[in-house]
Amino acid sequence: MEEEKATAAQSLIDVVNEIAAISDYRITVKKLCYNLARRLKLLVPMFEEIRESNEPISEVTLANLVGLKEAMSSAKDYLKFCSEGSKIYLVMEREQVTRKLLEVSVKLEQSLSQIQYEDLDISDEVREQVELVLSQFRRAKGRVDVSDDELYEDLQLLCNKSSDVDSYQPALERVAKKLHLMEIPDLAQESVALHEMVASSGGDVGANIEEMAMILKMIKDFVQTEDDNGEEQKVNFRSNGQTSTAASQKIPVIPDDFRCPISLEMMRDPVIVSSGQTYERTCIEKWIEGGHSTCPKTQQALTSTTLTPNYVLRSLIAQWCEANDIEPPKPPSSYRPRKVSSFSSPAEANKIEDLMWRLAYGNPEDQRSAAGEIRLLAKRNADNRVAIAEAGAIPLLVGLLSTPDSRIQEHSVTALLNLSICENNKGAIVSAGAIPGIVQVLKKGSMEARENAAATLFSLSVIDENKVTIGALGAIPPLVVLLNEGTQRGKKDAATALFNLCIYQGNKGKAIRAGVIPTLTRLLTEPGSGMVFHAVQCTLSHVSSSKLTMLIIW
Repeated sequence: MEEEKATAAQSLIDVVNEIAAISDYRITVKKLCYNLARRLKLLVPMFEEIRESNEPISEVTLANLVGLKEAMSSAKDYLKFCSEGSKIYLVMEREQVTRKLLEVSVKLEQSLSQIQYEDLDISDEVREQVELVLSQFRRAKGRVDVSDDELYEDLQLLCNKSSDVDSYQPALERVAKKLHLMEIPDLAQESVALHEMVASSGGDVGANIEEMAMILKMIKDFVQTEDDNGEEQKVNFRSNGQTSTAASQKIPVIPDDFRCPISLEMMRDPVIVSSGQTYERTCIEKWIEGGHSTCPKTQQALTSTTLTPNYVLRSLIAQWCEANDIEPPKPPSSYRPRKVSSFSSPAEANKIEDLMWRLAYGNPEDQRSAAGEIRLLAKRNADNRVAIAEAGAIPLLVGLLSTPDSRIQEHSVTALLNLSICENNKGAIVSAGAIPGIVQVLKKGSMEARENAAATLFSLSVIDENKVTIGALGAIPPLVVLLNEGTQRGKKDAATALFNLCIYQGNKGKAIRAGVIPTLTRLLTEPGSGMVFHAVQCTLSHVSSSKLTMLIIW
C-alpha cells in the first residue's frame, strides 16, 4: 500500500508539472485558466508530503487520490485546449467552453472534498492551504465569463452578413485585433488549430465549424488588404517562394531548411531562438516586438528573447549559393548585436560574439576556454553581464552543465553564478532549464564546482518563485551533503542557500528529511569552524520552536 500511495502522489505531481509547463492561454480565457492552474499548483506541497510520508493510508483514501488525479487530468486537457485551441471557437462556443470549465471545477472540488485529510500525514500549514484552494473553487463557480459580449456579437454579425465584407470592416478589425490575428503567422496558427479540431473529432465538431473557417478567411483577406505588402505575401505563400515557372527553370529550388518559416525567403541572417528553431533575424524580431511569446513554428514558449546567430546554417547557405552560381544573400549592412550600448566597445562585442560561436560549435577545448573567458567577463562588470546574456550565452552554458568535462562544468556553473548577479538574468537562467544541471553539478562536480553551484542556487533563490522550483528539483539533499562535508567556503555557501530556500514552508520538511538537523547540531559544537552563525541561521529557519528548544537543551 505504501508503494501505491507514493505512486499515486507522484502521478499527481506529474500532472501539475504538465499543467505548469503550459506557457500561455488564449486571450479570451487567459485569466480563468491562469487562476485554475494557480490553484492546482498550490496542491503540490500536499502531494509531496504524502509521497514522502511513511504513514500508511486506507484503501478509500488511496481511491480518492486516484479520483483526484482523474479530475486533474481533465483540467489539464481543458487548459491545454485553451492554450492551443482555436481562438474563434473559444468565443463562438463560449457557452460550451463555460460549461466545460464548470464541469472541471466541480469535479475538482468534489474530489478534494472526498479526501479524508485526517487519514493523511500532512502538516497543518498544508491542510490550511488545501482548504483555501477548496474555498476558491467554491467561490469561482458562480462567476465564470470567458469572453466579452462585443467580441461575440461581432463574430455573430460576420456569420450573418458575410456576403458584404466591406460593410462590416469595423467588426472585422475589432475581431482581428482582439483575437491577435493581425499577422500572417498568427492566422496560420489559427488555421492549424481549426484543422486539428476537425481531425481529432473525425470531422464532427458541430455546424459552426464552416462559419468559423469562413470568418478566418475573411480576417485573412482583411489583414492582407490592410498590409502594404499583402499582395506580395500572398504570392509568396501561394507559390511557395517561386514567382513563375520560367524563374523556377533558371534558379535552383531553394532547400526548405534555408528558408525562413515566416517569410519563406532564403535567410540572410539566420538566428536561433530558445525553442531551437531558426528564423531570419528581421522576421523573428518583428514577431517578438509584436508581443508574441511563442515560437511561430512549434508554438513552444520562448524562454528568452535572445537571438543566437546560426553560423553553421549561414555557412551552408553560402556554400550552396556558390555551388549553384548564385550570389549569396548578404546580412543587412546595418546589422549590429542587439542593444550594442550594453557592450563596452565594438571590440568587446566582437569578442563576445566569437565566444558564443565557440560555445555553440567549438570542440571541447574551444568550449572550455570560451566558458572560462565568459566566466571572467561576467565577473568584471554589470555591462558585461547584460551583454553576455543578450548574446545568447545562458542556454549555451546550461547545455554545457551536463558535459563529462569537469573543467567545462566548473567554468559554466561559475559563469552562470556571475551572470545571475544581474537581476534580469535570474529568471532567464531558470527559464533556460538550468536548475537540474546545477543540481547535477552540486552532486557530482569538483569541489569548486559544487561550491559555486550552491552559491548559484542561493543567488537564484532570491526570487520567491524560484525557491519552489529549486526545492522541487532536488537541490536540498545535495546542499545538506555539502554542508556536512564541504570546505569552509562550501559549507557557508550551502548554509546560506539552505537558509534562503527554507523561507518557503514547503522546503523545510525536505531539509529535515535530508538530515540537516544532525549536521547543524554538529556544526554548533564547532565554534572554531566559523560556521556557528550560518548554522544557527539555518537551524532557526528549519526547525519548529519545540525542536529548537530541545536542540539547545541537548
